[in-house]
Amino acid sequence: MTTNKQLLNMEGIVTVLNTPFTALDTIDTDAVRANVNLAIRAGVAGFLVPAMASEVGKLSGEERKLLVQTVVEETKGRVPVIGGGSAPTSEERVYTVTGLIELGCDGVLVSIPYENDEQYEREVWSIAELKPPFLMLQDWDFGGYGIPLPLICKLFREVDVFRSIKIEVVPAGTKYSEVLAATEGRLHVAGGWAVSQMIDGLDRGVHAFMPTGMHDIYTCIYSLYKQGERDRAVRLFHDLLPVLAFANQHLDISIHFFKRLLFAQGIYSTPHVREPILPFDKYHERSTEELIALVQRLSKEISGLL
Repeated sequence: MTTNKQLLNMEGIVTVLNTPFTALDTIDTDAVRANVNLAIRAGVAGFLVPAMASEVGKLSGEERKLLVQTVVEETKGRVPVIGGGSAPTSEERVYTVTGLIELGCDGVLVSIPYENDEQYEREVWSIAELKPPFLMLQDWDFGGYGIPLPLICKLFREVDVFRSIKIEVVPAGTKYSEVLAATEGRLHVAGGWAVSQMIDGLDRGVHAFMPTGMHDIYTCIYSLYKQGERDRAVRLFHDLLPVLAFANQHLDISIHFFKRLLFAQGIYSTPHVREPILPFDKYHERSTEELIALVQRLSKEISGLL
């Protein structure tokens, strides 16, 4: 298991893993292991699993356990593994997080629907009392501003294990800056779906980004920026924008695309996705083929920089 110091210094790309399925619709653990090692070789700072990009809502309890167990075992403490503990009810979250701690996750992420401060604080404490090594709250609200800033600050002061927040709200950039300023940069801030604003997030001081796939390209952008080569980081990020514009249309399109990319890379044995999911027609397939070629070209170009 990684140390708490490693968790608090978890900066860079924390990748979210797609769940690979065999032709028989079972979890392909060999492909999970291959993707873990591909990501670590590329320089990722950690993993988040399972999450929405993992088709978590279509996994049984045993499948969720198998997926997380495989990632923890294959990672071997080289980088932190954050277990996705979100669930529809408070009771299910407690049960899920308990299982993640038992599996040896270095931390847990939970998404708790916000109703009011009292309700939210009570549910955070129900997770904190389980004593996970590290708690990341998912500030998820595509229709608004998410968890109120004063409440975030209060929880950061009072809940010892709450040391990270994954911000996915509208607008994300302003929330990044406000949280970082209010906590004097001591609360670890991660960006998720808003990786399409990665340079903006880097400029604001965001610690980590949580995209799916393309490990080498994302880590290269992050490294270039941190080395003071912002212009080169921006150019590489701009080269990647056609992929982000296509994949970020909808979560289902993203899942379809990245599984096809991983299949084309020889990491996944099939590009299989589980139903129900948005259809992927011949026009999507054509765009995907073109964009996979773009990703492969970019990976080749940066291979000497990693």
